[in-house]
Amino acid sequence: MATEDQQGAPSVVDRYYTRWYKTDLKSKPCEDHCVLQHSNRICIITLAESHPILQNGRQIKSINYQISANCSRLQNKVSGKSKRGGQFLTELAPLCRIACTDGEEYTVFSCIRGRLLEVNEDILMNPSLLQEKPSTEGYIAVVLPKFEESKSVTQGLLTQTEYEDILSKRRSTNPEPC
Repeated sequence: MATEDQQGAPSVVDRYYTRWYKTDLKSKPCEDHCVLQHSNRICIITLAESHPILQNGRQIKSINYQISANCSRLQNKVSGKSKRGGQFLTELAPLCRIACTDGEEYTVFSCIRGRLLEVNEDILMNPSLLQEKPSTEGYIAVVLPKFEESKSVTQGLLTQTEYEDILSKRRSTNPEPC
């Protein structure tokens, strides 16, 4: 997959996906999430560039899709054209918990309403993918919004420009990274 630096052309993600952002989830500063929305309405949940996990050389100790005693995102099974059987998620539904070697723990949320199609099991075996390639191989999950909600699913999310404005305001008020 070529990046913009290598060929002068946009990457696959930049070409086919629209980036949406949710900042300071659950009032936790800098815990920003990114939703990559494809034109076919499928959404990929990733960490935003400013998320603390991607800053300051943090090391990931573990990633856990077990949300509660009765709910594991790894047990999500979908079938058929209408993706029956997928777990339904709300905007603040937790997808996974990520523990870092410095003792910090972060919860990644869905950010949108929809049916969970898959979680990225590759990051369980290779957590560094989450940090090295958060928008591609290091994604968290794939969510499919209901057809009738596909246009309104991004309400409450920020565009790339709005997100960059928030980042520049953060830098001007607090020069230390999150």
